[in-house]
This record gives sequence, structure tokens and C-alpha cells, in this order.
Amino acid sequence: MAVWRQFQAVLVLMAASGSPFSMAATFVAGSAWQTVSKESYRMKKSLLCALLAVALACCGTALYAQQQDNMGQNGPPQGHHMMASPQQRLEHMTKMLNLTPEQQEKIKPILENQNTQMQALHQDTSMSREDRMAKAQQIHQSGDEQIKGILTPEQQQKWSDMQSKRESMGHPQQTPQ
Repeated sequence: MAVWRQFQAVLVLMAASGSPFSMAATFVAGSAWQTVSKESYRMKKSLLCALLAVALACCGTALYAQQQDNMGQNGPPQGHHMMASPQQRLEHMTKMLNLTPEQQEKIKPILENQNTQMQALHQDTSMSREDRMAKAQQIHQSGDEQIKGILTPEQQQKWSDMQSKRESMGHPQQTPQ
């Protein structure tokens, strides 16, 4: 019975991971466990546990390698820190800085240009990571200076405060998202 509890714990962990592979492995393992006959119970149980251990080891290694690959050339994983669209950024800036419609019309092309340059930079694999980071910072600084020239002095102060907060959170020289 202790092996059954351990097996159930492994199945719960696999199901909780949310990985499609884990869900499929859970289904297969659960089905295989039910088909184990009483006469060869111990032998099949040992074989099944060994196969599950190998499958978990392979799956875990593949997931770890994929995560490390994502962090390798492009910095941290991009899943939850994706850059907002120019329209989303403009809406956020309008809300935070109370932009006029005229200011919005002037700022939108700047944000779109920044976005285009950042996409091209992200796809350029010929540059080193450090060079790409420096170029990204240059793109952001250029856009920020252009935007700052459109803002009123009060908005410029709020803009600077927003930039300072972003830098303190570990996101240097990026426009608000």
C-alpha cells in the first residue's frame, strides 16, 4: 500500500504541473496501473515505477533545458515581461500623464517607431547580448527624449518619476507598459 500512496503522490504532482506531457503521462500511468494483473503485480509495479521515473527525469531535463535556452541569449524569459503594444503604452501614458489628443498624435508615431526598432533588434542574432542591450537602451533613450519634448513641465516630472520607478524595479530605460 505504501507504493500505491507514493504513486498517487507522483500522479498528483504531475497533474499539478499543468504540463501537457505531464497530463498525458498521468493518464497513461493511471491507465497502466489499473491494468496490472494480480499475478504479476510486483514485477509490473516495479517496471512501471522505473518507467515513470525515467519519463519524469527526461521530461524534467527537457523543461529545464528549454528554460535555460530561453534565458541564454535573450536575457530573462520573455513570457510575462513582453513589451506592451504602442497603443497600450499610449493608453497607459494618456491615463498617467493626462495627455491631450494633440500630444497623443505626436507620441504615437514615436512609440510605433520604438516598437519597430525593438522588434528588429530582437530578431537580429548577429549582435552579442551586450551590444543588443546597449542598442535597446539607446532606442529607449532616444524615444524618451522625443516624448519628453512633447510633454508639459508637469508631465515631464511625472514621466521622470515613472522612469525612475521602472529603473528601481529592474527595467532600465523602458517606457511604461
